Amino acid sequence: MILMAACKKTNQRGETQYKLNSNSVVEWKGTMDNGFNNGSFDISEDYIIVKQGKITGGSFVFPIVSIKNFNLPDSLKEQLLHHLKSADFFNMALYPEASFSITKVQPYPGGIPDAIAGANYLIGGNFTMLGKTNAISFPADINITGNKLSVEAKFEIDRTKWGMHYASDPDAGLYIHKDVQLYFKLSGERK
Repeated sequence: MILMAACKKTNQRGETQYKLNSNSVVEWKGTMDNGFNNGSFDISEDYIIVKQGKITGGSFVFPIVSIKNFNLPDSLKEQLLHHLKSADFFNMALYPEASFSITKVQPYPGGIPDAIAGANYLIGGNFTMLGKTNAISFPADINITGNKLSVEAKFEIDRTKWGMHYASDPDAGLYIHKDVQLYFKLSGERK
Protein backbone atom coordinates (compact mmCIF):
# COMPACT_ATOMS: atom_id res chain seq x y z
CA MET A 1 0.00 0.00 0.00
CA ILE A 2 2.77 2.44 0.90
CA LEU A 3 4.60 1.70 -2.37
CA MET A 4 1.41 2.23 -4.37
CA ALA A 5 0.81 5.59 -2.69
CA ALA A 6 4.40 6.67 -3.41
CA CYS A 7 4.05 5.70 -7.07
CA LYS A 8 0.99 7.88 -7.47
CA LYS A 9 2.94 10.92 -6.33
CA THR A 10 5.79 10.42 -8.83
CA ASN A 11 5.34 10.52 -12.62
CA GLN A 12 7.03 8.23 -15.15
CA ARG A 13 10.04 10.57 -15.43
CA GLY A 14 10.71 10.24 -11.71
CA GLU A 15 9.41 13.75 -10.98
CA THR A 16 7.32 14.67 -7.99
CA GLN A 17 5.16 17.80 -7.73
CA TYR A 18 5.02 19.83 -4.54
CA LYS A 19 2.00 22.08 -4.13
CA LEU A 20 2.79 25.42 -2.50
CA ASN A 21 0.84 26.22 0.66
CA SER A 22 -1.48 29.19 1.05
CA ASN A 23 1.01 30.90 3.39
CA SER A 24 3.58 31.13 0.56
CA VAL A 25 4.10 34.77 -0.45
CA VAL A 26 6.24 37.14 -2.46
CA GLU A 27 7.17 40.11 -0.29
CA TRP A 28 8.34 43.37 -1.88
CA LYS A 29 10.13 46.53 -0.80
CA GLY A 30 10.46 49.73 -2.82
CA THR A 31 12.67 52.58 -1.65
CA MET A 32 12.75 56.33 -2.09
CA ASP A 33 15.37 58.81 -0.93
CA ASN A 34 13.23 59.61 2.12
CA GLY A 35 11.85 56.17 3.00
CA PHE A 36 10.34 52.96 1.69
CA ASN A 37 7.14 50.98 1.24
CA ASN A 38 6.83 47.25 1.65
CA GLY A 39 4.19 44.55 1.44
CA SER A 40 3.37 41.26 -0.24
CA PHE A 41 1.54 39.37 -2.98
CA ASP A 42 -0.36 36.12 -2.56
CA ILE A 43 0.60 33.16 -4.73
CA SER A 44 -1.72 31.06 -6.89
CA GLU A 45 -1.39 28.40 -9.59
CA ASP A 46 1.72 27.07 -8.00
CA TYR A 47 3.88 23.96 -8.05
CA ILE A 48 7.52 22.96 -7.71
CA ILE A 49 8.94 19.88 -9.46
CA VAL A 50 11.48 17.70 -7.65
CA LYS A 51 13.53 14.85 -9.11
CA GLN A 52 15.95 12.74 -7.07
CA GLY A 53 15.70 15.15 -4.16
CA LYS A 54 16.47 18.29 -6.18
CA ILE A 55 14.25 21.00 -7.66
CA THR A 56 14.20 20.77 -11.46
CA GLY A 57 11.33 23.11 -12.38
CA GLY A 58 8.04 24.66 -11.45
CA SER A 59 6.25 27.97 -11.60
CA PHE A 60 3.93 30.22 -9.69
CA VAL A 61 1.69 33.20 -10.36
CA PHE A 62 0.99 36.18 -8.14
CA PRO A 63 -2.20 38.11 -8.84
CA ILE A 64 -1.64 41.88 -8.75
CA VAL A 65 -5.03 42.35 -7.07
CA SER A 66 -3.61 40.57 -3.99
CA ILE A 67 -0.98 43.28 -3.33
CA LYS A 68 -0.74 44.38 0.31
CA ASN A 69 1.12 47.13 2.13
CA PHE A 70 2.67 46.62 5.58
CA ASN A 71 4.13 49.96 6.63
CA LEU A 72 1.60 52.73 5.97
CA PRO A 73 -1.30 53.75 8.25
CA ASP A 74 -4.72 52.53 7.10
CA SER A 75 -5.64 56.03 5.91
CA LEU A 76 -2.85 55.92 3.27
CA LYS A 77 -2.72 52.22 2.38
CA GLU A 78 -5.62 52.21 -0.06
CA GLN A 79 -4.29 55.28 -1.87
CA LEU A 80 -0.88 53.62 -2.36
CA LEU A 81 -2.36 50.26 -3.41
CA HIS A 82 -4.69 51.94 -5.91
CA HIS A 83 -1.70 53.77 -7.40
CA LEU A 84 0.41 50.59 -7.56
CA LYS A 85 -2.39 48.82 -9.48
CA SER A 86 -2.64 51.72 -11.97
CA ALA A 87 -0.88 52.16 -15.32
CA ASP A 88 1.96 54.01 -13.52
CA PHE A 89 3.11 50.72 -11.99
CA PHE A 90 1.58 47.26 -12.50
CA ASN A 91 -1.22 48.29 -14.93
CA MET A 92 -3.48 45.63 -13.44
CA ALA A 93 -6.30 46.28 -15.95
CA LEU A 94 -4.08 44.99 -18.77
CA TYR A 95 -1.70 42.72 -16.83
CA PRO A 96 -3.53 41.15 -13.88
CA GLU A 97 -0.73 38.73 -13.00
CA ALA A 98 3.02 38.41 -12.66
CA SER A 99 4.75 35.04 -12.70
CA PHE A 100 8.00 33.19 -12.24
CA SER A 101 9.01 29.90 -13.86
CA ILE A 102 12.11 27.94 -12.87
CA THR A 103 14.44 26.96 -15.73
CA LYS A 104 17.60 25.92 -13.89
CA VAL A 105 18.75 25.06 -10.37
CA GLN A 106 22.41 24.47 -9.57
CA PRO A 107 24.57 24.43 -6.43
CA TYR A 108 25.28 27.92 -5.12
CA PRO A 109 28.99 28.76 -5.51
CA GLY A 110 28.85 31.65 -3.03
CA GLY A 111 30.17 35.15 -3.45
CA ILE A 112 26.95 37.04 -4.21
CA PRO A 113 26.54 40.06 -1.90
CA ASP A 114 23.40 40.14 0.26
CA ALA A 115 22.50 36.49 -0.51
CA ILE A 116 19.98 35.08 1.92
CA ALA A 117 21.52 33.30 4.91
CA GLY A 118 21.84 29.58 4.29
CA ALA A 119 21.77 29.90 0.48
CA ASN A 120 22.64 26.51 -1.01
CA TYR A 121 21.35 26.76 -4.61
CA LEU A 122 21.29 29.27 -7.45
CA ILE A 123 17.88 29.42 -9.11
CA GLY A 124 17.49 30.67 -12.67
CA GLY A 125 14.19 31.40 -14.32
CA ASN A 126 11.90 33.66 -16.26
CA PHE A 127 10.14 36.49 -14.48
CA THR A 128 7.12 37.92 -16.31
CA MET A 129 5.51 41.24 -15.41
CA LEU A 130 3.69 43.89 -17.48
CA GLY A 131 3.69 41.49 -20.43
CA LYS A 132 7.49 41.29 -20.56
CA THR A 133 9.67 38.32 -19.62
CA ASN A 134 13.28 38.61 -18.46
CA ALA A 135 15.64 35.93 -17.24
CA ILE A 136 16.83 36.35 -13.64
CA SER A 137 18.88 34.30 -11.20
CA PHE A 138 19.34 34.46 -7.45
CA PRO A 139 20.72 32.46 -4.50
CA ALA A 140 18.14 30.53 -2.49
CA ASP A 141 17.91 28.44 0.64
CA ILE A 142 16.15 25.25 -0.50
CA ASN A 143 15.19 22.49 1.93
CA ILE A 144 13.39 19.27 1.01
CA THR A 145 12.64 16.97 3.93
CA GLY A 146 10.26 14.06 3.46
CA ASN A 147 6.99 15.41 2.07
CA LYS A 148 7.82 19.05 2.81
CA LEU A 149 9.68 21.68 0.80
CA SER A 150 10.73 25.25 1.57
CA VAL A 151 12.41 27.90 -0.56
CA GLU A 152 13.57 31.30 0.64
CA ALA A 153 15.32 33.88 -1.52
CA LYS A 154 15.91 37.60 -1.26
CA PHE A 155 17.11 39.56 -4.28
CA GLU A 156 16.55 42.74 -6.30
CA ILE A 157 15.18 43.41 -9.77
CA ASP A 158 15.40 46.58 -11.84
CA ARG A 159 11.70 47.39 -12.44
CA THR A 160 12.52 49.47 -15.53
CA LYS A 161 13.57 46.29 -17.40
CA TRP A 162 9.87 45.36 -17.38
CA GLY A 163 8.77 48.83 -18.48
CA MET A 164 7.88 50.24 -15.05
CA HIS A 165 9.39 53.72 -15.47
CA TYR A 166 7.22 55.86 -13.17
CA ALA A 167 9.35 58.19 -11.00
CA SER A 168 12.57 56.46 -12.11
CA ASP A 169 14.42 59.66 -13.07
CA PRO A 170 16.54 60.85 -10.11
CA ASP A 171 16.51 64.42 -11.46
CA ALA A 172 12.73 64.76 -11.70
CA GLY A 173 11.57 65.55 -8.17
CA LEU A 174 9.82 62.41 -6.96
CA TYR A 175 12.31 59.56 -7.29
CA ILE A 176 11.59 55.91 -6.55
CA HIS A 177 14.66 53.72 -6.86
CA LYS A 178 14.65 51.38 -9.85
CA ASP A 179 15.75 48.38 -7.80
CA VAL A 180 12.92 46.63 -5.96
CA GLN A 181 13.65 43.98 -3.37
CA LEU A 182 11.72 40.70 -3.65
CA TYR A 183 11.57 38.05 -0.95
CA PHE A 184 10.24 34.63 -1.95
CA LYS A 185 8.92 32.75 1.09
CA LEU A 186 7.62 29.46 -0.25
CA SER A 187 6.59 26.25 1.46
CA GLY A 188 4.85 23.23 0.04
CA GLU A 189 3.95 19.60 0.40
CA ARG A 190 4.17 16.63 -1.92
CA LYS A 191 0.98 16.17 -3.92
